[in-house]
Amino acid sequence: MTLRLHDTATRETRDFVPLVPGRAGIYVCGLTVQSEPHVGHVRSAVNFDVLRRWLSATGHEVDFIRNVTDIDDKILAKSAAQGVHWYALAAAMKRELDAALAAINVLPPTYEPGATGHVPEIVELIEQLIARGHAYAAEDGSGDVYFDVRSWPAYGELTRQKLEDMEPAGDADPRGKRDPRDFALWKGWKKDSEPQTASWPSPWGPGRPGWHIECSAMAGKYLGPAFDVHGGGVDLRFPHHENEQAQSRAAGRPFASYWLHNAWITTAGEKMSKSLGNSLLIPSVLERVRGIELRYYMVAAHYRSHVEFSFEALDEAAKAFRRVEDFLDRAAPVVGAWFAAMPDAFVAAMDDDLGTPAAVAVIHDSVREGNRLLAEGASDALSQKFGEVIAMLDVLGLNPADPAWAERGSDDRLTEVVDALVRGLLEERTAAREAKDWARADAIRDRIKAAGVEVEDTPTGPKWSV
Repeated sequence: MTLRLHDTATRETRDFVPLVPGRAGIYVCGLTVQSEPHVGHVRSAVNFDVLRRWLSATGHEVDFIRNVTDIDDKILAKSAAQGVHWYALAAAMKRELDAALAAINVLPPTYEPGATGHVPEIVELIEQLIARGHAYAAEDGSGDVYFDVRSWPAYGELTRQKLEDMEPAGDADPRGKRDPRDFALWKGWKKDSEPQTASWPSPWGPGRPGWHIECSAMAGKYLGPAFDVHGGGVDLRFPHHENEQAQSRAAGRPFASYWLHNAWITTAGEKMSKSLGNSLLIPSVLERVRGIELRYYMVAAHYRSHVEFSFEALDEAAKAFRRVEDFLDRAAPVVGAWFAAMPDAFVAAMDDDLGTPAAVAVIHDSVREGNRLLAEGASDALSQKFGEVIAMLDVLGLNPADPAWAERGSDDRLTEVVDALVRGLLEERTAAREAKDWARADAIRDRIKAAGVEVEDTPTGPKWSV
């Protein structure tokens, strides 16, 4: 099969045909680093990480750019409220974001540009738009520069809206705009309310980039005027992505061939956000489940499906993934040489617009068959199933043997100590069972379980897991 992706712009699922055969250029809108990341924030990173891994697994060389917005109105407002420098807040929240993404095994991007590091490219692009008649400097002395939406007849094509149906852009004081729907490309420095460090020199006076222009400039710098995939959350379609496409094409850049958007993770049907009081910060969630289990929970849902978050659903997902791990743990000492190969059904699922729910179902099918074979002892068929499971988990970033998971705060010495203590209790339990002292055997098992350890009796002896 050929990989097919749902293109938001055409509303169709289309064959993926890269501009350069064997190579894929992807730009994903990252976060505005204004606060700690929660579960809803990181879904986009996980979803597009799966796309990247699948393209790599199918022989593509991937240039993956994910930006960071490190200066904007929200950062300035929150830093002022906290009494810290805006750049200190942005840097601290960027470190929190990096730690959160590492904890769920999201690969680092090929490059991660920030808006503050690309002011020259942004200014150059704005100058091109002014020269082409698609942008103008405000005449009110504010230093603002706006995109003239009426100068670009195709404005609204990405989200299929008519200009007359759109609300005014709320990103700047409308007094300097020709049309209330014009959006800011450059925001003049407000010396009475903003620190001087939040401004850069420009032909229109000191100021800073508007939100939308930064992505067009950075995508163009690292992926060129035309590239394959632009991705981000569904909430970015308008105005952010609509404005990106309009200003880029107005400047003569073809921009993205495909637009992909992941759906929200919600609570009680609402977009997850701190303002709703239902934010679930990553460190807090990882006190309940492991990073690999949280990633499994996200991967098991299709990227275009809205997910209603609950801890009950998260716990069920964790249990499901542990069944996969249990098979690998028990099969690893038995299998001989094995070869990592993906079943056709898994490949077909992934090629069908990254159909991860069906792909995860294939993994569990292979695990069930693997468990049946394992009960019969070592065999070539068992080795094949073991290799299949490993190959599929690798594509989804869920292979427990991946060093990325081992580096997440593990302590080999502590594991050895716990193993010795638990095995000592299990030996006592075995002795009690042999003596038919069932009360003592049950008491030992209950004591182990109360410590958060599950025990499974197998033909080769008891096995334990946290």
